[in-house]
Amino acid sequence: MPVTLDQIEAAAERIAASVSNTPFEHSKTLSSILGAEIWLKFENLQFTSSFKERGALNKLSQLSAEEKQHGVIAMSAGNHAKAVAYHAQNLGIPATIVMPRSTPNVKVEDTENFGARVILEGASLEESFAYAKTLADEEKLCFVHPYNDEQIIAGQGTVALEMLAVNPALEVLVVPIGGGGLISGVAIAAKAIKPDIEIIGVEVQAYASAYNVFYDKSEPLGGSTIAEGIAVKSPGSLTMEIIKAQVDQIVLVNEEAIEEAINQLITIEKTVAEGAGAAALAAVASHPQLFANKVCGVLLCGANIDSRILAAILMRRLVRKGRIVRYLIRIQDLPGTLSDITEVVGELGGNILEVSHQRMFPNVPVKDAELYLTIETRGAKQSQEILTKLCDLGHHTTLLQD
Repeated sequence: MPVTLDQIEAAAERIAASVSNTPFEHSKTLSSILGAEIWLKFENLQFTSSFKERGALNKLSQLSAEEKQHGVIAMSAGNHAKAVAYHAQNLGIPATIVMPRSTPNVKVEDTENFGARVILEGASLEESFAYAKTLADEEKLCFVHPYNDEQIIAGQGTVALEMLAVNPALEVLVVPIGGGGLISGVAIAAKAIKPDIEIIGVEVQAYASAYNVFYDKSEPLGGSTIAEGIAVKSPGSLTMEIIKAQVDQIVLVNEEAIEEAINQLITIEKTVAEGAGAAALAAVASHPQLFANKVCGVLLCGANIDSRILAAILMRRLVRKGRIVRYLIRIQDLPGTLSDITEVVGELGGNILEVSHQRMFPNVPVKDAELYLTIETRGAKQSQEILTKLCDLGHHTTLLQD
């Protein structure tokens, strides 16, 4: 292997004073739900909210004096950018971060707050990468690759040392795959310490890049995903070499499974994970036959999720579970009708979130109106009680299914 256990252990010593040894804890509730013994590694609790700090600090700490003086450059739209900028600032190293022009402002601001020079260039990560490499040559900057680098891989592998130190009985580690740096380091460390441990990688269906290479498949790549942190079209050449040699399986998860995992982590564990950060837990739920009754180490690799997306996910889960429902009610357009309906809903314990009342479109009789009610309920039973009561009162009511 291009990276050894000795290198990973050296990296652990090197970064120990500046990177958190994050909690690794058993989840009694998730274990009961998923039929496996679930241990969660909370890398979302790092200072920059992702595991990327490990590799970034290990790389930056080993630069020569000349390289530190000239400065470093990295390409990233998120976690790697923050990690490099943060630790470069702490080490007094000038940092330049190239980001795609479409990068959300909050991520740009977070990176600039760590003192980095941020350049928005390129319509995609690939274009940003090409520009960063060109600028590195022009300005004699040390390029810090997000994953295809031995020192980065060694740094990421330190997380496996911590997990096995807490629980040597682990039987399987579940690790998200983007470019492959995290799973490469984890696999090398874990297999060296415990050769029979299983390493299972996770990718989102829209970006099955490592899956395609690993299994010689040709799944289409691209599109929108909530797991943008692992939305990589091409894994690294170095990392793919390690993955082929050390990883046992790669599985795919869909968007709904990731949304549910994010929701479970908030509602059960009271912790926030981004899409990529929740992918490993989504894999356990989506492929239960692989994990049944096993002691599983699940990596929550990051928490940098947009607050609007997080809010939308939580509301969508309430809709899917029947906690938020919509009714279409055909009413006579008479004074007091709307108040009568809302009174019924209130008496039955429903909480009205939104009211839409329209009478202008020709499909509605001129003396009638259509009323859309969005209501929060305790569940399907209460939703049905409200529907029945409204119908009994003579209102033509339909419970709109998602």
